[in-house]
Amino acid sequence: MGMGMSCLVGMVLSHPSCTPTAMTQETHRTVCWYPPSFDVRVEDVAMPRIEHPDDAVVKVTLGGLCGSDLHIYRGHGGIDKVHTCGHEFIGTVHKLGDNYGSNQADIRPSLYKNLKVGDRVVAAFTVSCGECHVCHVGYTCRCPHGLLFGSPFLNGGQAQYVRVPKAGATLFNLENPESILKSLTPDKIKHINDASLLILSDILPTGLFGAVQTLNHPKVKAIWEGKGWPGVFFSDADADPSANAMNEEDKFLTIALVGLGPVGICALVSLLDLIWNLETRSKFRYRIVAVDLLESRRNKAQAVYDRIQHPDKGKNGDVVVLGGDLGELKEKVMEWTGGVGVTAVLEAVGHADALELAFDVVRTFGAITSIGVHGAVPIPFTGRQAYNKNISFDFGRCPVRSMLPRAFEILVKRQDVFGEIGTESSLIDRVVPLNQAPEMYRKFEKGDVGKVLFDPWK
Repeated sequence: MGMGMSCLVGMVLSHPSCTPTAMTQETHRTVCWYPPSFDVRVEDVAMPRIEHPDDAVVKVTLGGLCGSDLHIYRGHGGIDKVHTCGHEFIGTVHKLGDNYGSNQADIRPSLYKNLKVGDRVVAAFTVSCGECHVCHVGYTCRCPHGLLFGSPFLNGGQAQYVRVPKAGATLFNLENPESILKSLTPDKIKHINDASLLILSDILPTGLFGAVQTLNHPKVKAIWEGKGWPGVFFSDADADPSANAMNEEDKFLTIALVGLGPVGICALVSLLDLIWNLETRSKFRYRIVAVDLLESRRNKAQAVYDRIQHPDKGKNGDVVVLGGDLGELKEKVMEWTGGVGVTAVLEAVGHADALELAFDVVRTFGAITSIGVHGAVPIPFTGRQAYNKNISFDFGRCPVRSMLPRAFEILVKRQDVFGEIGTESSLIDRVVPLNQAPEMYRKFEKGDVGKVLFDPWK
């Protein structure tokens, strides 16, 4: 690493995973967060090891800096333990526990039988076992065995190596994409930029999760199916006169997307992809109002939309990117919707102000989906206010294990957005060495850079 032994010893001893005996252990380079806030350091610490037969150790080729990393960085998480940062990473399998091999039972997730040292993998940002009821119904981010990478409970992937518990259900094998989704044959993914695969760890599945939650809410589905409430629930529309009460003007789907950071961009791309694949797409109009207070993020969103090519683009709807202060935003949205408000809001910020904006611009009988990571600040409206607008809410973490296969499809289709680095319309802004982590955290926190990836071997 080009540094003296005295420097190396000081680094090893400063990390809580190290002990005085760690000086004789093999080390690797990591990005570590120190309490109370705004303090990340690049340090050499003890190598991760197999601690359970279900574990794997992955050699990281790229780690990501995510907006939710900023909650801990800013000291908002109530965390007081030093740990290795980062919950997004791709790499190759370095070591496997004893529960891997061709002799493993078929009832376990298939990677316990098929995963090999040297395989390229991408990890979901939370650990899941794949064998419990919660995982079986698809709510993998809330698995009872779950752990979040880049937290005091599990060191993260902004490092050269990372330990992956329950790896047979937490990793995806990129050597065999058809095991992720049958339509993902090797010839379909051979053009994929390796760096873009990292966004499968979190932000693309999370953006898609928000889009799916939003469009498939029954209050939203009523608009794009053209069935007045509660006709959306019944197959025989003739049996319910209200199902035929909607005219063409009523079939106008309006969605406010609040927050245009990397997750918001992924949500925008996912919303468009889902809308353009609806069988009823020619029978309703739509408008997506994309909102952010930062000009750089608004410019990125506009460039992304301008770059996307699709036969249905612009036929029955559009995307409008808005800025200004919150009061102006509310006025513009209400003006465009005739004072009614938007059908739904997808909130991708994780801040009380964003929720307040969402509540104010959503229509009565509207739906709000929040995929931003919220802190301890109270929700900025009361139960009475929600009742008086008949508002529905969805909050929470994306179950990446369940969403990743479909997100992979979008990644393949949208390499024009996800496959480039450092262009006006690319999601990924730059790839930098780990030693630039302190600077990148400072810039990302201020909104001066977009999506940053770390190459731990530069």
